[in-house]
Amino acid sequence: MAEGVMGQGPLRAGSPLRTPRAAAVAGIIFSVLLISAFVLLRVSVPADPTVPGTWLTDPRRRTAVAIALNLVPFAGIAFLWFIGVLRDRIGEREDRFFATVFLGSGLLFVAMIFVASGIGGALIADVSSGPPGAGTLALGRSVTSILLNVYAMRMAAVFTLTTVTIARRTEIVSRWLTVAGLVTALVLLVGVGISPWVELLFPAWVLALSVDILAGGLRASPGLPPGG
Repeated sequence: MAEGVMGQGPLRAGSPLRTPRAAAVAGIIFSVLLISAFVLLRVSVPADPTVPGTWLTDPRRRTAVAIALNLVPFAGIAFLWFIGVLRDRIGEREDRFFATVFLGSGLLFVAMIFVASGIGGALIADVSSGPPGAGTLALGRSVTSILLNVYAMRMAAVFTLTTVTIARRTEIVSRWLTVAGLVTALVLLVGVGISPWVELLFPAWVLALSVDILAGGLRASPGLPPGG
């Protein structure tokens, strides 16, 4: 019995503090990186995929796009970490059905932004060997746009909806965040084509959620020993 208390006590005492902070840090990193990548892409690449590739001859634009594409893998890694520590925060209260949709939509979102970034990176790399054909450029940009705006953002909407549902049932986040999450998911589902800047809603909501998780962890910490 003493061994159980001595062996498990410190772990149980430390877990409530470490997990919220880990989730907050991972979510904040993801949000900052993805918002930066999206902004760089939107200000550097014409919104219309049929626009000729003359913008590729601008070194500044190519550099901005390359930086954005290189930020995406790190954002994806941070998002996977965010999913893991958020599930750990939910713990035994997690429902299997919603947990499956939550995890699946999150993984599909990461996979799609990775594929879209890979195609975009291939188009940029192809410039070094000569100007790409108009048909190749248009096809590559169309595929990238559809993957990001249609499929990835829909998966982000599903992820947001399931996260909001789980959060509402387990009461792990503030109530206003559930309302903001519902609005974000609805806009991503039906209004993502209105403006390319709508994509920023998802990382912005994750940023707000991460800050709320961090604040919740700090509110719970006074009951722990100092430095625990």
